[in-house]
Amino acid sequence: MDKPSNLLLKLSRRLFENSENQEQFIAALINPQPFSPCILWCQQKLDVSPFSVEVPMSWQPYFIDRLCLGEKPGKHPLHTQGYYYCLDFSSVFAASSLLTISQSIKLVFDMCAAPGGKSVFTWRTIKPDLLISNEVIGKRLGMLISNLKRCHINPCVVVNRDSSIFAETMPLSSNLVLVDAPCSGQSLLAKGEKADGCFHPTNINKCANRQKRIIANSAQLVAPQGYLAYMTCTYSPEENEQVCEWFLARFPQFQAVAVSHLQEYQSHLTQIPCYRLFPQDRLGAGAFTALFKNIDEGDEKEIDLDALSGVWVNTKKVRDFSESIV
Repeated sequence: MDKPSNLLLKLSRRLFENSENQEQFIAALINPQPFSPCILWCQQKLDVSPFSVEVPMSWQPYFIDRLCLGEKPGKHPLHTQGYYYCLDFSSVFAASSLLTISQSIKLVFDMCAAPGGKSVFTWRTIKPDLLISNEVIGKRLGMLISNLKRCHINPCVVVNRDSSIFAETMPLSSNLVLVDAPCSGQSLLAKGEKADGCFHPTNINKCANRQKRIIANSAQLVAPQGYLAYMTCTYSPEENEQVCEWFLARFPQFQAVAVSHLQEYQSHLTQIPCYRLFPQDRLGAGAFTALFKNIDEGDEKEIDLDALSGVWVNTKKVRDFSESIV
């Protein structure tokens, strides 16, 4: 095993008081091991699975399968046909906070949508009247649109704008807003990938400031009694618990929602209900998730769908939604 950097050592000590947990965390990053592949069934599951499947977690949605090591679902013809979407189980963990939502959701807005996994999960879980998936980075739009098309996600609109524009043009409009925030990407190391500078304080602080800006803009979209889901795939408290604490101090109309099925993953770094998965848990590379509710009373505001300027639109379904809110 390679020698951990001083920055990684410092982070491990901040995250874990127990030296054994620190060592397990470090080992998972500098000597990464493969994780079980995972698929999200976009269509009804086949009676006989073409893959060997692990025993599901107690809270695992019925449309999720965690496969045995060695399975290659991305190479199966069913993948090309859009029967399922391949994702890391960490993404399932993070998005599973949405399983707590029981009320009907009319409009979902995914602020940082590419490559599309959280949008697909939300569409499968929530079944909204309309899903709007935004990606501000133009070169990532292709993979987002391709995945949503392949998985037959509808009704759906893909847009390409900065979060500040939606804060101005779509206030109080969305019953659920997802913020899978861009981050330092430290969990990439647990997958055996590169994430240069991911532990450097300058990079972490830059990411944290960007996350605060995005979540603040996203909060403007959330309708009264609506939800905002915040997620990352990194470990630094500055990008996770500290963003949540900043958000609740800045936006007192929001309250954190306890997610009962994730209680054993509660972060010990804050009193706020929020949850962490670490790579040494052997379920996935790592994730952080928190769910907030806008407790204000009132009605959501209507949106001008024509003003969205979607780069990809399921025309008929979106037209039906537009007519339903007139």
